[in-house]
Amino acid sequence: MANKRLLLIGIETSCDETAAAVVRDGREVRSNVVASQMGLHAIFGGIVPEIASRKHVELLGAVVDEAVKHAGIRFTDLDAIAVTHGPGLIGSLLVGVSAAKAYAYALRIPLVAVNHIEGHVYANELDGAPLRTPAICLVASGGHTDIVHIEAPGVYEIMGWTRDDAAGEAFDKIGRLLGLPHPGGPAIDGCARDGHPSAIDFPRVHFPDSLDFSFSGLKTAAARLWEREGDRHRLADFAASFQQAIVEVLVQHTFAAARQVRAAEVLLAGGVAANSALRQAATAAAATAGVPLRYPHPALCTDNAAMIACAGHHVLGRSGPSGLAFDVFSALPLAAHV
Repeated sequence: MANKRLLLIGIETSCDETAAAVVRDGREVRSNVVASQMGLHAIFGGIVPEIASRKHVELLGAVVDEAVKHAGIRFTDLDAIAVTHGPGLIGSLLVGVSAAKAYAYALRIPLVAVNHIEGHVYANELDGAPLRTPAICLVASGGHTDIVHIEAPGVYEIMGWTRDDAAGEAFDKIGRLLGLPHPGGPAIDGCARDGHPSAIDFPRVHFPDSLDFSFSGLKTAAARLWEREGDRHRLADFAASFQQAIVEVLVQHTFAAARQVRAAEVLLAGGVAANSALRQAATAAAATAGVPLRYPHPALCTDNAAMIACAGHHVLGRSGPSGLAFDVFSALPLAAHV
């Protein structure tokens, strides 16, 4: 099966996006359908797990049907199904995995369980080029901030992760404090374009002999400053300075890891990888280091099923089908932290 050009459908329901995508041979995206719940959760200022899982139940069947229709295929043309089984919200994951198992059983085709983080890593292959190893991938999103060392295809180690808040979580919380729309990351990015990133000297946290991250102190410092003297600062300057504090640490740690492993390329992944300041800073750092930099199209940075199908193609080739008895996990590390 590893040598056959496979037509996979991916299913992704780890958080609040109901997504399905058809991908051929791990890289050719035939369809990529995402039903966003952003507006539904915006009034609460964040994701409500119970609402998210119920909405997945309502939407998933139609999203899968649309993905198959847009791909110009029939269900019987599918060779396998890939589905996210963690990490994520348990209720949301159960909806996607239960549906995937039912489709696989009814169609009598293999099913493969995919780690959501590995999906983000492999979103970088959807531009048509295979990953070059060894590689370093910064996976930054609302729930994760990891520096992944890809030693070889499917062989990972975590060189750094967040000890408290993820970068995207910090963006969302401060965005809400500033009165910006949810999610906070894109809103801060847009607001920051009219601001001065050096207007406010926010703290940057670095640990001795570690590439780990910590953004809780930065978040607290920003919150206290805004509550104490927010009227003295331009909103754009505040947003730009807060964003710069996060971006600097992300880029410094990522390229320090790249130097350590002599990376053949550096990758960005996850929702925060769509941030314009991060892309600009990483591009400059890559030019200075003389190492290639890759990042997905913004639509493939946020949660989607094309990346799950791509990763599933590789997992299926390496390990074979997962069967129908696997479980879902709220926490599912991609590899050990070194």
